[in-house]
Amino acid sequence: MKRVTVVGTGYVGLVSGAGISDFGNRVICADIDEDKIDRLLQGEIPIYEPGLKEIVKRNVEAGRLVFTSDVAEAISLSDIIFIAVGTPQGDNGDADLSAIFAVAKTIGENLNTPKTICTKSTVPIGTGKKICDLIQQTKNNGHSFHYVSNPEFLREGSAVKDFMHPDRVVIGTNYPEAFQVMREVYRPLYINETPLIETNVETAETIKYASNAFLALKISYMNEIANLCETVGADVHVVAKTMGSDGRISPKFLHPGPGFGGSCFPKDTRALLSIARERGLKFRTIQAAVEANEAQKDRMVEKLKKLIAAPLDSTTVAVLGLSFKPQTDDVRESASIPMIQSLLNDGARVRAYDPIANSTMAEIFPDIDYCERWESAVQDADLAVIMTDWNEFRGMDLNKLKVLMKNPRVLDTRNILSISELTRLGFDFDNVGRSTQ
Repeated sequence: MKRVTVVGTGYVGLVSGAGISDFGNRVICADIDEDKIDRLLQGEIPIYEPGLKEIVKRNVEAGRLVFTSDVAEAISLSDIIFIAVGTPQGDNGDADLSAIFAVAKTIGENLNTPKTICTKSTVPIGTGKKICDLIQQTKNNGHSFHYVSNPEFLREGSAVKDFMHPDRVVIGTNYPEAFQVMREVYRPLYINETPLIETNVETAETIKYASNAFLALKISYMNEIANLCETVGADVHVVAKTMGSDGRISPKFLHPGPGFGGSCFPKDTRALLSIARERGLKFRTIQAAVEANEAQKDRMVEKLKKLIAAPLDSTTVAVLGLSFKPQTDDVRESASIPMIQSLLNDGARVRAYDPIANSTMAEIFPDIDYCERWESAVQDADLAVIMTDWNEFRGMDLNKLKVLMKNPRVLDTRNILSISELTRLGFDFDNVGRSTQ
């Protein structure tokens, strides 16, 4: 059993801490946010993530998982320190590493025994060396440390599953001893023959950015194919399904929609572009993916305006789905944000509903009407726009939808409603990459 401290209790830190404790290690999850720690100590989970509450509860009751706001003490009590704090995008597109460096400084000041320092946060290539230099500068004794880059590949909405059953675990370090320590931390996965990729720090850091940027590129490409399908009368669903049957392509991330969002893809693609610029490189493909993604969000707004064909200042629009994807309350970079902002700019009345994300979107738009059910949102609305493919929207009773709405108009940006049913019921509708005839 290893003694582990995870600094940071956001999506990555809390999921990782709970997962590592479930592997049989003793884990301290530490965070300077005292309110968040107080909630965790009371059994509350500050983020919505399926399965997370159960795994946290199980390991707290087993005595393997504890929470504290005393980061310094947590570091001093453990042999392995995971850095899992946020790296938000700065104004210039670079990742803001201030929280990373603050943790590194605290580690240096509390390096009371030899330790393994492991970064799970997504950081620019070359950050590992800066972390090591900072720890070396701030430590006040002769204790040694080994540094590891261990990037995460967690999808919001399925993060617990991804941590417990990963496709691979990437371990980047220059120390053989650190490889062994990390093998022991992830021993249950190692026994189950999950691929453990052992490489150097810079390669591990690059793998994370390269993976996310490629997936973002795939999404933007499929969105542009969907836009082409609309102009030539093709069905993007058939195109995507057939493409995905090719083993070289795979069916994943071939679903067109209103543009990608969340805490990873937008931030990581821009950060990768910034890294490339610093080294005199032009990442034309990733630049195009970023631009195509922003254009896709604008395209959804234009689709809505064309569908409603009337001044928006006299309309009521129901926005169904606020999170950037289902099974999360995260609205960061959600396509719903520019949609709502455009509607408000044009004077429309907005009613919004999301099964989970009403409160998080209310921090951005406090003055729109939030509803507790989709039926309330669409009541007497002139148009309904589906922005997130929650299951309850997939199963909406379209007969009821038509009766409730003032005008039966639907913009389905996720392609989850039946075209034949919408047509049969006399809806005016539009979608992404499929014929409306």
